[in-house]
Amino acid sequence: MSVPAHMADTESGGQKLDNVWERQQQKAFTAWCNSHLRKRSLKIENIQTDLSDGKLFLQMMEVVGDVKLPKAARGKMRIHKIQNLNGVMHYLKEKGIRLVGIGAEEICDENLKLILGTIWTIILRFDIQDISVEEMSAKDALLLWCQRKTATYNDVKVTNFHMSWKDGLAFCALIHKHRPDLLDYDSLNKGDALGNLTLALDVADRELGIAKMIDPEDVVALVKPDERSIMTQVAAFYKCFASYNKNEVAASKIANVLKMSKEHERLIQEYETMASDLLAWIPTAVGQLNERPVLGSVEACRENLTSFIPFRTEEYPSKLNEKAVLEAHYSSLQTKLRLSGRPPYVPSEGKMIEDINGSWGQVDAADAENKSWTLSELKRNKTCEQRAAIFYKKAGVHDAWATDQSELLNTDNYSMLNLGAVQAMIKRQEAFKHELSAKETAVHEIGMLANELDDLLYHGKDAVNERYASIYSNWDELQRQTAARDEALSPRSRSSSSWRSCGCRLQPSPRRSTPNWTNTSTSWMRRCSQTRRRRWPRLCSCFRNSRRRRCPSSRPDTLRTRSCARSRWSWSATSARRHPRARLARA
Repeated sequence: MSVPAHMADTESGGQKLDNVWERQQQKAFTAWCNSHLRKRSLKIENIQTDLSDGKLFLQMMEVVGDVKLPKAARGKMRIHKIQNLNGVMHYLKEKGIRLVGIGAEEICDENLKLILGTIWTIILRFDIQDISVEEMSAKDALLLWCQRKTATYNDVKVTNFHMSWKDGLAFCALIHKHRPDLLDYDSLNKGDALGNLTLALDVADRELGIAKMIDPEDVVALVKPDERSIMTQVAAFYKCFASYNKNEVAASKIANVLKMSKEHERLIQEYETMASDLLAWIPTAVGQLNERPVLGSVEACRENLTSFIPFRTEEYPSKLNEKAVLEAHYSSLQTKLRLSGRPPYVPSEGKMIEDINGSWGQVDAADAENKSWTLSELKRNKTCEQRAAIFYKKAGVHDAWATDQSELLNTDNYSMLNLGAVQAMIKRQEAFKHELSAKETAVHEIGMLANELDDLLYHGKDAVNERYASIYSNWDELQRQTAARDEALSPRSRSSSSWRSCGCRLQPSPRRSTPNWTNTSTSWMRRCSQTRRRRWPRLCSCFRNSRRRRCPSSRPDTLRTRSCARSRWSWSATSARRHPRARLARA
């Protein structure tokens, strides 16, 4: 059956295109096979014929897979070739590589397309599939790697594995990225695609040991270069620069380890410094809080409380924050050491977190004791001021009373008084003595206040003691003056000094507390009778009425009787017990 002319031309063009790609792939895959076989000093010239017996195929797979395969059969018969190729196929199957429609017989029959397909599958599995970036497929991962490496270069934009590599700039950018000393990227000409490709592949082969797997002329000549050939060449670049990357990663890891070690040392030094500063501040603060100055007044107590306001509102909170930062720093340091596989950090002696917390407790205890002591001192001083006010008030009242009484006691206002006035004076003296006894309690209270102020360590205790000593001395003097006045007002004193009369004397009655007039002088009676008209004189007063008279022979200040015989006063003679007149008549 004949074929139309235009269809024949199309079929012929497709065959030519397939032949170009096969030629590019054949060159690329042959170079790829030789890049592994040269490790055993082996080489193939024609991938179609040299792999058909299976011997070089086995050698290549041992190098690619880094594995030991069965030895190749020595025979040259077809059965021996298929036996060798079956060994390769069995290994590929173990690696999970599925070759659909390809067997040992097709390779033994030198089917070029199936051989190229088998080599491409091996390249994908052993060179490209291992490329992994962000969980992408091998092809996408390789493309992303290229994009990242060439992103900073002008006129390079990698989006695929055919047209993006045609001008050669992408290959030059990969080389310059990892080895900028091998070529000058800025001097390249974008329009010279053939020169750029040739330069990149020659430098890679000569300096980097990357086999030239594509022909620059074929790449430039084709409108769309073969994708598999470009990927094979790019994968070779990736494997070469991956070692650079590994070295860079290793160097980066070492640098990171050193950096991390320095960071750990810095954190340890910071901890030691912060802990030392905090531990040095704690004794100073405790000593300041334990100071007990003399607080002699309420104002001094308030000033002492005010002096600690900056400490309690600024210094203490600041140090408390430093302590919290130190604890967080210590925890972060231990976490970083644990994550980096290093042993935990053990601070020097006395700088453990537990030691710092224990020392910090001393600050809190000292602060609480300082507050309690200051408040107790404030209360004590308030009590002292209250007691001192009461003391001085009572002392002032007592001094005023004592001064007045002392002046009265020192006054001689009784010498010229008659009997009634003296008796009133004696009663007033007795009342004063009762008042003096009552005042003794007040003096005792003043003394108790002075003792209490002395026990409370009142700042004016010396003045208080002097004042109380003066009060006590005045009190003794007042008692002495009282005793002297009592002596002056006593009957013995009166009889010997100012109480001179006509012969009568004041004598207490045995039955009564009031004195009785007793006539003990007969001469007095005669004198009195001589001065009277009647035979029985009335002596000094009448016993029948309240009319008062005095003895003419007595002095003007002679005591007078209070009433008649029915009153408490009565006359009595030594031998008479009846009416005074009868007693006088008998006498």
